[in-house]
Amino acid sequence: MEYQPDFFDDVKKMQRETALQMEETDRRMKETDRKLKELGKHIGGLGGRLGDFVEWTIKPGLVRVFKERGIGVCETLRDLESERDGEATQVDLLVVNDTEAVVVEVKTRLEARDVDEHLERLEKFKRLFSRYSDARLMGAVAAVVLPSDSIRYAERKGLFVIGQKGEDAAILNTEGFEPKTW
Repeated sequence: MEYQPDFFDDVKKMQRETALQMEETDRRMKETDRKLKELGKHIGGLGGRLGDFVEWTIKPGLVRVFKERGIGVCETLRDLESERDGEATQVDLLVVNDTEAVVVEVKTRLEARDVDEHLERLEKFKRLFSRYSDARLMGAVAAVVLPSDSIRYAERKGLFVIGQKGEDAAILNTEGFEPKTW
C-alpha cells in the first residue's frame, strides 16, 4: 500500500476532534453531576420541610384524639433524640401524661417499611428515654398519604393510625382496635 498523506492526516484530525469531543463530554458530565447533587440537596430540603408541615398539621389534634380513645394524655413533645450506650433514636412526636406515652412517627406517605422502623424504635424507646420506663407505651403512625394496605399493616402490628379528616387529625383504626403496649 502506498503512503497517502491525506488519509493519515484525516485520521489524525479525526482523533484530535474525537479527543476534544470527549473532553467536552467529560466537562458536561461533571457539570451535570454537580447540578444533580445540588438538585438532590434541594429536594431533600423540601422533603424535610414537607415532613415538618405534616408534623405541625397533625400535632394540634393529638391530645384530643387520644383523649377521645380514653388515653388521658395532656402534653405533646416534638423532635426528641436520645443516645445511650451506643444506641440512639429520634422521635417525631410524643404525647404523654404521667403514666401513658404514645410515640408518633410522622410521614408524608406511609409505607410498610416505615411501620417496621417505628416498631424497632418502640422496642428501644424505654431504654433510651428512661424517664418513661414505667409508662404504658403505645405507638402511632401519622401521614398525609395513607395507602389502605399500609393502614391495615400498621393496625395489625398494634399501632394507631392517624390521618386528616377535613381540617382535623383523626384516628383511622377500625372500631374496637386495641393498641399494643410496650
